[in-house]
Amino acid sequence: LLKACAREDKGIFLLVKTSNPSSGELQDRLIDGRPVYEVMGEMAEAWGEEQRGEFGYSSVGAVVGATYPQQLRQLRKALPHTFFLVPGYGAQGGGAGDVAGAFDENGRGAVINSSRAIMCAYQKEGCAEDDFAAAARREAERMRDEINGAIGRLDYAHN
Repeated sequence: LLKACAREDKGIFLLVKTSNPSSGELQDRLIDGRPVYEVMGEMAEAWGEEQRGEFGYSSVGAVVGATYPQQLRQLRKALPHTFFLVPGYGAQGGGAGDVAGAFDENGRGAVINSSRAIMCAYQKEGCAEDDFAAAARREAERMRDEINGAIGRLDYAHN
């Protein structure tokens, strides 16, 4: 798969520490005294070593959930060249402070996913269904601003 990614200029994401409550059933199990999510993260970093782009991130990324902010910060430190896909923001309970640790000191290295909170924003706002797109846009912009604010406040030297 890595050869295909290199040949086609594509990327992949490995499930490392997902946002669902039952993720620990597998991802927190120990291999030689270390959680599976740490081992998978190291594999992502190693497999992407030869495919780094202009900003230092490889084409092998890691899915790391917003609902586990401590592990998210730990993995960002351990995986400086691995791009993160971060589910769990919004409806699943992850907030801006939780996802801030996914980004590097330049505010790069992660994309935050929020599906339900954006898709159902019209319900949260109590507006008509035909205002779906505008409500979704307002929610996405609100989330963007909230995350940008959290990134600006994050002290990378102490997290």
